[in-house]
Amino acid sequence: MDNRPIGFLDSGVGGLTVVRELMRQLPHEEVVYIGDSARAPYGPRPAEQIRDYTWQLVNFLLTKDVKMIVIACNTATAVVWEEVKAKLDIPVLGVILPGASAAIKSTTGGKIGVIGTPMTVQSDIYRKKIEALSPEMEVQSLACPKFVPLVESNELQSSLTKKVVYETLHPLAGRVDTLVLGCTHYPLLRPIIQNMMGPSVKLIDSGAECVRDISVLLNYFEINRSRDKHELNHRFYTTANAKRFAEIAENWLNLKVNVEHVTL
Repeated sequence: MDNRPIGFLDSGVGGLTVVRELMRQLPHEEVVYIGDSARAPYGPRPAEQIRDYTWQLVNFLLTKDVKMIVIACNTATAVVWEEVKAKLDIPVLGVILPGASAAIKSTTGGKIGVIGTPMTVQSDIYRKKIEALSPEMEVQSLACPKFVPLVESNELQSSLTKKVVYETLHPLAGRVDTLVLGCTHYPLLRPIIQNMMGPSVKLIDSGAECVRDISVLLNYFEINRSRDKHELNHRFYTTANAKRFAEIAENWLNLKVNVEHVTL
């Protein structure tokens, strides 16, 4: 048993979609979360800057004595996950491989769409992972640079958001049977995305799929939190406005959270 918390990092609020799934599947585990909303989105930034920012978040989590780190950001996973995993002596998970694997299992016609930030799409990492696992798959990727700013602004149901989602996803409509939400911010827009793509298209939440891997690693390394320790002290940190972060977090997680502003 290991009663230390699990650390989550993201460019902003998107990783909360992973935390919500963790709280559903593994409600006895404790969370420390850092969201770099002051510098979001990461997607349009150069790779070296994303690498530097991600390491700052990793080092912050290490000061909180976490037993595992989840890079709950597709862009950061694409750029620096392998490097972080190699340098730390605790388990480090990314969100891309679980999402790619789930898409292959889900598709009925071998036509998979991937939406993500410009950097994630530019890296072509989803197509590479999917085709390495299943070469017969046909993968179409689409960058959605406007989605993260809308989520970070808490504009989840506005008419502008619906217009942007519909216009952005139009090139994929009718061309895929499975769509990977290749950014952990995107599940916050899931109802609008589903409405645009149609009810027959299966949406894959890469972050939610990642939680299954978290569970496997907790068991493998025997670092589950003791079920006897009932009191949880979830901690949330943001580099931007703590009140706005708390509004999104409380709405999404359906619980009262304490959010602290930090400067990295």
